[in-house]
This record gives sequence, structure tokens and C-alpha cells, in this order.
Amino acid sequence: MKIPCPRILAFTVVCTAIVAIAGCSGGVGGSGDADTQASADGTGDGTDQAPADSAAIKLGMLAPFSGSESAFGPYMANGATLAIDEINADGGVLGRQLELITEDDACDATTAVAGANKLTTQGIVASVGGYCSSSAVPTVDILTGSGVPMVIPAANSNQLVDLGNPKVFLINGTGTQQAAAALAYAKHEGLSTVALLHDNSSYSKDLADSFNAQAEDSTVSSVLTEGVNKDEKDFSATVNNVLAENPDLVWWTGYYEAGGLIAKQLRDAGYAGQIMVADGSVDAKLAEIAGPQASQGLLGTFTQTPDMLEGHDDWISSYTEKFGGPPGPYSTQAYDAVRVVAQAITDAGSTDGDAVATALEAIDGMELFSGPLKFTPQHTLSSGGFVVVEVGPDGTFVFKENPVDY
Repeated sequence: MKIPCPRILAFTVVCTAIVAIAGCSGGVGGSGDADTQASADGTGDGTDQAPADSAAIKLGMLAPFSGSESAFGPYMANGATLAIDEINADGGVLGRQLELITEDDACDATTAVAGANKLTTQGIVASVGGYCSSSAVPTVDILTGSGVPMVIPAANSNQLVDLGNPKVFLINGTGTQQAAAALAYAKHEGLSTVALLHDNSSYSKDLADSFNAQAEDSTVSSVLTEGVNKDEKDFSATVNNVLAENPDLVWWTGYYEAGGLIAKQLRDAGYAGQIMVADGSVDAKLAEIAGPQASQGLLGTFTQTPDMLEGHDDWISSYTEKFGGPPGPYSTQAYDAVRVVAQAITDAGSTDGDAVATALEAIDGMELFSGPLKFTPQHTLSSGGFVVVEVGPDGTFVFKENPVDY
């Protein structure tokens, strides 16, 4: 069975192509109209989704379809649905059709555990979800304990890696790799002091800790590391602590709702240094919350998306035509997660969880949006692929530069 793959001509970023594509797609983190995105059942527009039947190979996805991070769930479900439709149109896997079953995790541990239990009772053979690490970690024992291998498209906390679970695979760069990109940017810009702000979630704190660990022997000093309550609206105490240190860069490693408020309050208080956010905040809603003055020149660390790469116009067009809006963050990773699982099932000749996990470990060179896939012994990507993005004139994030070019 041939597994469809994205049309990959080159992985060199070309700024002119980015501008052209961003003009029609809204750029990185563009927020499409909710009515144009897939509903929480992951069925897309339903026009060409293969009907589910008892012979279908069921894949499960936990993603945020409610709560503060609900902008990302539909993007992930759409990407996975597009891959499933392509594979089913090409004959399916082992002569059977694929079916996507989604459950809301709301980026909440309790909700995620309930969703994971629902997925296992519905007979899924693999998981292709996971956005927030704090909600993904408590689902690992439930899913893998039921024999379900996990190919996680977004969540990337080192806590997931440290579990050492043989059935967990990450196809997003790790927190260590993202922190390395932020540190490389600071070094390149000649910045000597950084303040790290996190929201105490496993993902966010892990990024801050990883940056500190990697900065120990560098020219960049961390002068402040502080956690906040992401549900607060007034961050004046933290802002005052930042102003007291006056760092060259503030890196917010949490999610966009608090991130937008912190950026605005920093600027309103007179902070003039650079502000950078991590991938959990790279969404157009961050600029909406921060406002145009605070978001001007605001940076982010993010994995590369189709509008940053050559040769993916057709994929963007297919996605947009099917779902009525452009792809957003983690659409591509969810698309690739399905393809990776389908390839592993094909190679294993079975849906048995142990056999699929062994086949995942053996994949070598399969083309993904992030490049040729080969898992490390820790089941992470060999290369993280994080780049630096910035808020453009319309409030969306667009490509700025790639740390590998430094």
C-alpha cells in the first residue's frame, strides 16, 4: 500500500514564497473562522470521509476542542482527517479503511483522562493526538496500558520523553530543541540577559528549565525565572520583577491568553527589550489580546509550517478547499502523525500495538513536513526544526529566520 506524502521539493525557506503564501493563508497562527474548521468529531465537511464500519482501523485523537486552547483542536483534527481521506482513497491500510475518533481534552488533565478512557473503549489501535503536555502525560498509562501506541503531533515536554515509555513517539521537536533555538537567537543577537516566565504547566516550566540548563556555559545569563498563574489577569507583580532586572529579552513559555496580557502589561509599564513567546502562544489571538502596540515586533519560537517551506502550495490548497479555511498550527504535524501510524501498521502487517511500536522505531527516511523521519532511541525527532517567527502587520505570525543559518 502506498502511503501518500506531501509534495516536497525542497526544505529551504524562501522569504518571497512565504510572503506570497502568507498573503492568502493568514500566515503562521492565522485564526480561521470557526465555522470553516472541522467540528470536534473530526469528520471535516463529511463529503468524502469513508463511512465507518466494523472493519475500520480506528485512530484516536485527544485535542483541545474547548477551553483556552480550543483554537488548535480543529486544526489538528482537520490535518488528521485530510491524511485519512487521502489514504482511504488510495486503498486504505492492509485493505481496510481508516477512521478518526476524537475526544476533547480541553488541555485539562482530568478531561484528558476521561477522554483517553473513552477512546480505549471504542477500540482505537493508535493515538495521533496530544497538544498540551500537561494533559498528554496523564493519558500515557491509560492508552499504552491498553496496547495503544502514541504518535504525538504537538505535545513536546521532556516529561513525555523522561517517561521512557516504549509506545510513545514525538513528531514535534522537544522542549530541549525549542529552548536551544531561543538560546541560539539570543546569542546571535548579542543579548546577554534573559527573563524566563512560565505558567507552571509541565510544558511551560520544562522549557524554562531547559533554557537555564543550556545557558549555563554560554554568554547569555538568565536573570529571572518566574512562574505565574495563567488564569490571572493582572501580572503587575511579575512585570515589576522584570523591570527591576531590565533583561534584554523576555521569553514567555506558556500559552497565548496569559502571554498576550503579559506582553501588553510589560509594554504599558515601559519595558523596551525584546519579547519572545514559545510555540504554545504562536497564534493570531495573541496579538488580539496584546494589542497592536505590544505585539509589534513580538517574536516566537515555532516549528516550520507549510507557508515557510517550498513545494507545499498544493497541500495548502487541498486543505483550504476541503475545510473552507487555511491550515493553522499543528495541522501538518497531525497530518503526518496519521501517515506515520499508517506506514507503521503497513510495515508491521498488523495493528498489534507491540508490532506497530517496533515498526515505528524502524522507520528511516520517511518524508515529513519536518524532513526525513528517523526516531532517536528516546523516540524523539533527530532534528527539532524550530525557527524564529514574528508578528506581522495583520497580527499573524510569519517566518523571520532559521537558527540553523546562524
